Amino acid sequence: MIEPGRAVRILDTTLRDGEQTQGVSFSPDEKVNIAKALLELVRVDRIEVASARVSSGEADAVSRIIGWAAERGMAERVEVLGFVDHGLSVDWIHGAGGRVINLLAKGSEKHCHGQLGKTLDQHVIDVRETIAIAQARGLAVNLYLEDWSNGYRDHPNYVFGLIEQLADCGIGHFMLPDTLGVMTPERVYAAFADMVGRFPGLQFDFHPHNDYGLATANVLAAVRAGAAAVHCTVNCLGERAGNASLAEVAVNLRDQLACEIGIDETHLARVSELVEYFSGKRIADNAPIVGADVFTQTAGIHADGDRKGSLYHSRLTPERFARRRNYALGKLAGKASLAKNLERLDIDLSDDNQRKVLQRIIELGDSKKTITLEDLPFIIAEVLESKDHNHAELLACSVASSMDLESTASIRLRIDDDIHTAVGSGNGGFDAFVNALAKVVKRHDLSLPSLLNYEVRIPKGGRTDALTECSITWKTEQGELRTRGVHANQVFAAIAATMRMLNILIHRTQKPRPD
Repeated sequence: MIEPGRAVRILDTTLRDGEQTQGVSFSPDEKVNIAKALLELVRVDRIEVASARVSSGEADAVSRIIGWAAERGMAERVEVLGFVDHGLSVDWIHGAGGRVINLLAKGSEKHCHGQLGKTLDQHVIDVRETIAIAQARGLAVNLYLEDWSNGYRDHPNYVFGLIEQLADCGIGHFMLPDTLGVMTPERVYAAFADMVGRFPGLQFDFHPHNDYGLATANVLAAVRAGAAAVHCTVNCLGERAGNASLAEVAVNLRDQLACEIGIDETHLARVSELVEYFSGKRIADNAPIVGADVFTQTAGIHADGDRKGSLYHSRLTPERFARRRNYALGKLAGKASLAKNLERLDIDLSDDNQRKVLQRIIELGDSKKTITLEDLPFIIAEVLESKDHNHAELLACSVASSMDLESTASIRLRIDDDIHTAVGSGNGGFDAFVNALAKVVKRHDLSLPSLLNYEVRIPKGGRTDALTECSITWKTEQGELRTRGVHANQVFAAIAATMRMLNILIHRTQKPRPD
């Protein structure tokens, strides 16, 4: 185990390696805003913002980021990937105001021979030339050993020889990538421990990839073995399966290894949302730390345990990340889930009304995945309005609508002890249902009242999957009657409001039965 409190530095490469995600290309304005959030809010130690010689737009973005960082004394924390190209990358970075070049060298004999057609000694000559040009321009130099993981496995003497011949060049960080994401934590630990042991005076970074889903675990292994810094991206962006997630890396270093890091966790969700918006790559709702659902308890037994003693809490408290815990409302909800949400809304209900509301939530949960906090007032209003009349019950209903054709509705309905079926058509699904219903009630010497007003609304937030509340005002012989229905489907919300009206109407017409 590493010594508790050991400092580990974090380099975020969302703006460079993360931009190699398929379909992701940040504009200069987007890059500047992400860079500001990473350095100023999240407080990562270093950021890698671009590859040299990509485009004029990229040069503009780098220049603006470094100009902003220089005003705050952070220019040396902004790094740019460069290449062994006889100084062309150095000129590009220097021209953009850059202070640090992350030079890409071949970290495996296979790449050196296969891509460059050169020996180790020939490659070292070229690398030393670029380092000397960069240093003459005042740039600090870090060195990537591309494909290091395979190079170390297949020809470790090539890797050792490369470092030995460059160890006296004033390189700040030797950065060891698992370029294809093929390592396991055990292999990372063994390889890193060997590198650190062989070259105790050098600083080693670990740059993981997530092809096997092991990036975060591999980061922890590298740190345990002595890595001075680790690389990651926001939302795990990166080529193929991406890199290690900034949020996961930061929290695991702090909680699992007790490392000293400078990250401000309260801004992790904020920068995640920013990158999600700019990249167009949506993160999973269950993504650790930053996902929409990771602080939501769905099972009623978990809500009950939390209410009785925070039994389902861990160190990953939502407050730590400037978030809050939620208790989902759906078919798995229990009394404690509802109680937690009522507390949020500052609503007080009797035990009997809580039971009715919970029953309605479970019923709705069978037709809709989740009931939100914003849906809850609609459900409460509907339940409290109900008088529990059960003279009429809709047993089955099918509504079909097509463009430029009349809608049809087929219903099976119970009125007291009689079962009826009917079919109606009309201008829209609700009209078709009302016409079918009219045929049934006529058999009981009833007629439907006129519709005076029809209102539909959803909770604030504009979600297309929100519950729909339909409120209908009817003209009856006793005056205006307003009924309400709530359903995930707008037509069925109106049907629920209509069935409530029918029950009230029948109740009014029925005479008390003799004892």
